[in-house]
Amino acid sequence: MNMVMRSDLDQWWRNAVIYQVYPRSFNDTNGDGLGDLAGIIEKIDYLHELGVDAIWISPFYPSPQADAGYDVADYFDINPEYGSLDEARELISRAHAVGMKVIIDVVPNHSSDQHEWFQEALRAGHDSPERARYIFRHSVGEPPNNWGSMFGGPAWSKVEPLTGREEDRDWWYLHLFAPEQPDFDWNNADVHQLFTDYLRFWCDLGVDGFRVDVAHGLVKADGLPDDLRGSDRWVDGDRDPDVFDSGPMFDQDGVHEIYREWRNVLNEYGRDRMLVAEAWVDPPSRGALYVREEEMSQAFNFDYLKCGWRPARLRTIIDQTLREMNNVGAPVTWVLSNHDVVRHTSRFGFDPEHSTEAGIGLGDPQPDRELGLRRGLAMTLFTFGLPGSVYIYQGEELGLPEVTDMPDDARQDPTWLRTGYQVRGRDGCRVPLPWKANPADTGFGAHPWLPQPADWHEFAAERQEDDPQSVLNFYRAMTARRRHYDLGHGDFEWVAYDNNEVLVVRNGKITLALNMTSEPAVIPGQYSIVIASGTCDHVSGGVELAANTAAWLS
Repeated sequence: MNMVMRSDLDQWWRNAVIYQVYPRSFNDTNGDGLGDLAGIIEKIDYLHELGVDAIWISPFYPSPQADAGYDVADYFDINPEYGSLDEARELISRAHAVGMKVIIDVVPNHSSDQHEWFQEALRAGHDSPERARYIFRHSVGEPPNNWGSMFGGPAWSKVEPLTGREEDRDWWYLHLFAPEQPDFDWNNADVHQLFTDYLRFWCDLGVDGFRVDVAHGLVKADGLPDDLRGSDRWVDGDRDPDVFDSGPMFDQDGVHEIYREWRNVLNEYGRDRMLVAEAWVDPPSRGALYVREEEMSQAFNFDYLKCGWRPARLRTIIDQTLREMNNVGAPVTWVLSNHDVVRHTSRFGFDPEHSTEAGIGLGDPQPDRELGLRRGLAMTLFTFGLPGSVYIYQGEELGLPEVTDMPDDARQDPTWLRTGYQVRGRDGCRVPLPWKANPADTGFGAHPWLPQPADWHEFAAERQEDDPQSVLNFYRAMTARRRHYDLGHGDFEWVAYDNNEVLVVRNGKITLALNMTSEPAVIPGQYSIVIASGTCDHVSGGVELAANTAAWLS
């Protein structure tokens, strides 16, 4: 496969294994039920032993926590619940000392309604320079257009209840997410300056990269036209993942000018500083636009995440994304789980056509936990054998399933409230990690911010540490072998097989095999077994791979 040449072909992020830390749920050092920066520092050696090249830390800024930190009140400080800037410096220094990079979340589409700019805008009144930083519009009786919030309900809220002033009657502000998250107006020069200042501030502290939240949403279509989808982005408590993030508020061409501007800022610090796009866009050719050399370094491959246990779809997505990324000389960035989706070990425990877009809760159909884990480990091993960069979501290295029996009154995701208690939301994948095998306290005190299931201690890292058959040690072996065979820098070639539900790929010296059938499959040839997610044995003429199992062969 011919590769488009770029000047950054040797950069660390092109083949990195990156671990997502969701700080509120990662590690709690003071027993208050919330993870903290000290907890990340405490686990630097654990992450290093896991074999990751970098950590991505979800928002840790001062925030009222209307959306778990994605409502930022101050882009230049640390939430006191999590720690301090001094601890952030120590974290970055400790990570660098063991050879790991640090990526942080930047949230540029919206701020918190408690950000000083929005509070100034409310005080200043309409047609003021302060309000020009956000998207305010005048409309009598009804919202300015029919856009819906991603969390349910309309995307517009009235200004008058916030100010109590008659002159604000019939004025509205836009929030694609919660009302507490007003959208910036990226036509405003102050907004551009805020974020170039932000990039320099955190680069000066030593940050190596930025994951860009809602990267496809910053620029809205001229005139803010109505959305053909209408104001209810959730229909009967569910959504179509292929069109949910589409419309005149997403993937406008103007976003690319912003990222070219950011790339120029980061270049002041060298080509080692990276950007990764959270851009839910279709088709893959649109996603490739975000990772042209003068823009971002990576874009999450959400088509891969969404394709499920469907071999034909998986094959198509792999071919499409490899082709489109190759066209711009960018690596594919593989991902199976994150803080916004049901954990893949639970998604794979359903029939492939079953939707988990709304989350899983009490009274919902439940996944087959054993099947989900078996398929999840198989898909993970196959994914880690592909060329490019891969992401681990915290806890997947422990084999954690989605928490599907959370009491509804414990849920904190704004989607749950905004959809009138129809959509369970994302709390099930955000439950604090179990570090200790103590059933009364797995490491988050007596009252973690989201309740842990009664059996959570059985997944504890402490319990898995010395078990050679544990999921944790499987992940450690997988990352070590991936590095040994340099698979991230490798290549890709399909190997013909007589059953199209068995995927076989050659990457350098390694043959990847994924058996997506319900019966054993024999991979013909004289192979050594490098690593397997399940039963894999030599038989006459080849290697027999159990159902729902993957292996690397050499």
